[in-house]
Amino acid sequence: MVSAAEQLAANINFSAFAKAEELKKRIWFTLGALLVFRLGTYIPLPGIDPGQWEQIFRTQAGGILGMFNMFAGGGIHRMAIFALNIMPYISASIIVQLLTTVSPTLENLKKEGEQGRKVINQYTRYLTVILSVFQAYGISVGLEGAGSVVTDPGWFFRISTVITLTGGTMFLMWLGEQITARGIGNGISLIIMAGIVAELPGALVGMFELGRQGAMSTGVILLIMVMSIVVIGFIVFMERAQRRLLIQYPKRQIGNRMFEGQTSHLPLKLNTSGVIPPIFASSLLLLPTTVANLNAGQGPEWLNVITTQLGHGRPLFLVMYIGLIVFFAFFYTAIVFNPTETADNLKKHGGFIPGIRPGERTAEYIDHVLSRITVVGAAYLSVVCLIPEILISYAAVPFYFGGTSLLIVVSVTMDTVAQIQGYLLAHQYEGLIKKSKLRGRRR
Repeated sequence: MVSAAEQLAANINFSAFAKAEELKKRIWFTLGALLVFRLGTYIPLPGIDPGQWEQIFRTQAGGILGMFNMFAGGGIHRMAIFALNIMPYISASIIVQLLTTVSPTLENLKKEGEQGRKVINQYTRYLTVILSVFQAYGISVGLEGAGSVVTDPGWFFRISTVITLTGGTMFLMWLGEQITARGIGNGISLIIMAGIVAELPGALVGMFELGRQGAMSTGVILLIMVMSIVVIGFIVFMERAQRRLLIQYPKRQIGNRMFEGQTSHLPLKLNTSGVIPPIFASSLLLLPTTVANLNAGQGPEWLNVITTQLGHGRPLFLVMYIGLIVFFAFFYTAIVFNPTETADNLKKHGGFIPGIRPGERTAEYIDHVLSRITVVGAAYLSVVCLIPEILISYAAVPFYFGGTSLLIVVSVTMDTVAQIQGYLLAHQYEGLIKKSKLRGRRR
């Protein structure tokens, strides 16, 4: 039988959207907030010579600067006040999540529900400020050491840069929270996706220009387009993939009534870690290259050798890239999903997996299943990121057509569509409830 929710979901159409005034307000608020973000990526940092920085950035576009520029929506290329983007907040969130697994105090806060979550979010904000200050100071020092980029180097420039970039990150963090609360949700993810999508047209134009100049053949351009479509379809399929564990609840007696046992499922996503493994793997591998390039070959010999071997498309780079993706896939999955806590919650509510003893045995079984599907998830991330990486190295394809960017855009789009469908579903439910109340009054 088809459930009422499925029937409502099937009936969602443009007429239902036109009647959902609350949803339209949320969408307009989200678009306005993203427009503010885009405007901020065009406001330059004070004290920078744009021409000099443009020359330096072009020499570093294939390194970590190019990747972070992709996440920042071109903010690093223009050295804007939003150059740090929201990345310090993401790093702080991951660090706090990691500390939650080893700190009894944070673990207890996590178990306190909404109140504990607010305290943990406050700690995350404090850590975001600290990380932003360190990164902003590093950028200011790096800019002063990069030739004549800074028009008036000194402590005034460093302090103003730290204040400006840290303030930009904190504003984006607040903007993301506002989108989550008053918009259509996933505020932080939408900010990152907006930066990538906004730069896609320029990347397409650049790629077609290379084809016009003969630097890239028509066959390669067609291959890139077909590859992008295939990768997007593959990502959609894999991101929706789940392993559902059957959960049974025994019969219960409440008062004089006996309720039959119920059956449900515990969904385990194939890719629990999301886009974190490719981002971290790329950052770690591109860091030595960026440091060596900034030193203009004046670093130690061993660093130059490592940098050469870690070039795009090199065997060592590809092997380490896959290895780091697999490592972070398992590492981050272990952080965000706790089989022991899940097993305890099932036991408290009387649920059990058929054939598995509740408690410790259930936790071991869930951990075993999660480990097996994480192998498949890590392999999927490796394939999605490896094929575009080869094209980036051999065909000069921009970062925007890489596996990480496609993964972020597709995943966030799917989540956003699910959020909109949820609002439409809730709106239709409210309409049905109002109609049933009116009919009851007439009777």
